[in-house]
Amino acid sequence: MKLLHTSDWHLGMTARGGVSYLEDQRFMLKEICRIAGEQEAEGILLAGDVFDKSIASKEALELYDEIMTYLCGELGLPVFMIAGNHDGAERISQCRKLLAQSGLFIAGTLEKEPQVVHAEDADIWLLPWISTDKVRTLFSEEAEGILSMEDAYRIVLDHYRARFREGRRNILIAHAFVAGGETSESDRAAEVGNATLVGAGVFQGFDYVALGHLHGPQTITPAIRYSGTPMAYSFGKEEKQEKSVVIIDTKTMDIKRVPLRQLHKRMTLTGPLEQLLKADYRSEVLDAYLRLEVTDSYVGLEAASAFRERYRNLLEISGRGFEKEDSRITMTIEEFETAKLDPAAVFARYCEDILEEAPEEHLQGLFQAALARYEREAALK
Repeated sequence: MKLLHTSDWHLGMTARGGVSYLEDQRFMLKEICRIAGEQEAEGILLAGDVFDKSIASKEALELYDEIMTYLCGELGLPVFMIAGNHDGAERISQCRKLLAQSGLFIAGTLEKEPQVVHAEDADIWLLPWISTDKVRTLFSEEAEGILSMEDAYRIVLDHYRARFREGRRNILIAHAFVAGGETSESDRAAEVGNATLVGAGVFQGFDYVALGHLHGPQTITPAIRYSGTPMAYSFGKEEKQEKSVVIIDTKTMDIKRVPLRQLHKRMTLTGPLEQLLKADYRSEVLDAYLRLEVTDSYVGLEAASAFRERYRNLLEISGRGFEKEDSRITMTIEEFETAKLDPAAVFARYCEDILEEAPEEHLQGLFQAALARYEREAALK
């Protein structure tokens, strides 16, 4: 059978400053459905982080309901889904036995008994986000040997491998940080220490491992892959990534990536202030989610307002600091626009960018005193 591997939808995510990605996410999900039809997929592997927050927003839940109803109901495609670290594991698996009757198979939390779905020639193993504590609790007889996340994965997957059936393709869906994977700016907390890092060897024996967690599409081994996010959620590395899904044919084990179109591209434009204000960019650039890096000056409110008029989806502006030649101040466009209402927040951002730390109470007090003096002098003019 043909399976489509996707992950890390992060439904409900907003850009820093509160800009909604809802329409982009609706577009990306329609793209996934289009590709599933064109590629004649017979099932969807969804490898976690379906939502961006454990308590999802109303809009995110409505979009989730819409897409699952379409996939499982109208298209008749089974969806094999696991919870990632961003998902509310208990919430996402509510009514899972009932939903399985409609073709939506969900593994929210780890269970001692493997969660596996037998589909045509494949056994699809659903392994949600795990913790060492959870594995120690479920496999108490082996708890002393669980000293790392890699130990935890090995013990869980040994139990899965012991239940392999001859002549079947074994497809694993997991949400993990695998050694050799490259992170992007939007992979929040993925690199905090290496406590969750596991080696690719723990997945030995599986014919294909559909991974989620890291946002760039990448191949760890020919059979172990990250699909990456279906849209770019950060600047930097993700700007250059071609977003995609993976198609797996369990009969031949042919594997291919299929690119995804984007409603808005994500780009960084760099140059002097006047050039960025007057350059004749094509409409694709003007409509993109943009970060501007002004190389020759500090960006004030007047310049920020002019940029906003020119670039419809401007998200961030980075300009030179006041004192250091090589220092930069980066703010969202919303922070620029509300600077007059909350100057303390602007000061805090300045300290974070220039001093590389949040302002202490004493420094905040000096700023407030200076601000009060300025407001008194301005009132007398």
